[in-house]
Amino acid sequence: MDAQTTTTSTSAMKRTLLIINCIILAIGNCGGPLVMRLYFIRGGKRIWFSSWLETGGWPIILIPLLVAYIRRRSRSNSPTKLILIKPRVFTAAAVIGVLTGLDDYLYAYGVAKLPVSTSALVIATQLAFTAVFAFFMVKQKFTAYSVNAVILLTVGAVVLGLHTSSDRPEGESSSEYLLGFFLTLAAAALYGLILPMVELTYKKAKQALSYTLVLEMQLIICFFATAFCTVGMLINNDFQAIGREAKIYELGETKYYLVIVWSAIIWQCFFLGAIGVIFYSSSLLSAIVITVLLPVTELLAVIFYHEKFQAEKGISLFLSLWGFISYFYGEIKHNKKKNSDATETELTQQFADP
Repeated sequence: MDAQTTTTSTSAMKRTLLIINCIILAIGNCGGPLVMRLYFIRGGKRIWFSSWLETGGWPIILIPLLVAYIRRRSRSNSPTKLILIKPRVFTAAAVIGVLTGLDDYLYAYGVAKLPVSTSALVIATQLAFTAVFAFFMVKQKFTAYSVNAVILLTVGAVVLGLHTSSDRPEGESSSEYLLGFFLTLAAAALYGLILPMVELTYKKAKQALSYTLVLEMQLIICFFATAFCTVGMLINNDFQAIGREAKIYELGETKYYLVIVWSAIIWQCFFLGAIGVIFYSSSLLSAIVITVLLPVTELLAVIFYHEKFQAEKGISLFLSLWGFISYFYGEIKHNKKKNSDATETELTQQFADP
């Protein structure tokens, strides 16, 4: 019974931490596109700078890492390692970081050219890409509930697409709009690859996994992504343009800097939440959470940017919530069966012992 109680307690803690990371991911997933779009619609023009902001807040991760190090040091009498990550995982994180930097640029270009509702719709297709890549890369097992969730969320995204033909921003050419659309689709496909890559790195790490290691990985990923975007900024002379852009920003110079600082902070919530959900569950769940928040982003765009809310968006909201509930119901059933099987195995072993 003690073992069963311990297992139940561990599962409850894991579920709690998973929920916390889902909330952090929700803040970043909904807030990031809105703040980025605010930068562009009020006079911001620098796409490389905007992509840089998506991971430029990486020094924030040093705070929880320092706290974790102090806790490890206080609990151990022997010398405590400052850095846990090993070269194998470091190399994988660096590669993922460069790919993330490219994905940042593709996404920022799309947000610069498309309305929030359209870019969010296109990004939602990354769920399908993640499902495919996760199946081949990490042998993701599908249940009837997870398949149902993927179908419902995908259909919800398609329904939203019924009214995207007439939403081209004023003054933007058809070629710019189409390029933004396809680059956003490329960003969705690339991020659909990145999520399973992170999960695969966890599985092939060959070292003890902990949330501290996850934070170190995220620090490296964001550092290399930011370095990639920094090269783009240097080539595009974005650093010299920031001061000039701030002075002519529609909301004023002070609010310009507030927008870019909060953009960096909120995007860190997105990346931290995403890798946390992968750590405590799977890359597929991370993709499903990102997709299910699509209608929430739509609603916020309607409230803050006065975008139209057609009936299709209401249907999409319903389908997304249905898909999300379907996935979690399936997970709860699976975990109950898993715990029940573990308990039966333990009792069988106890009675079998002489």
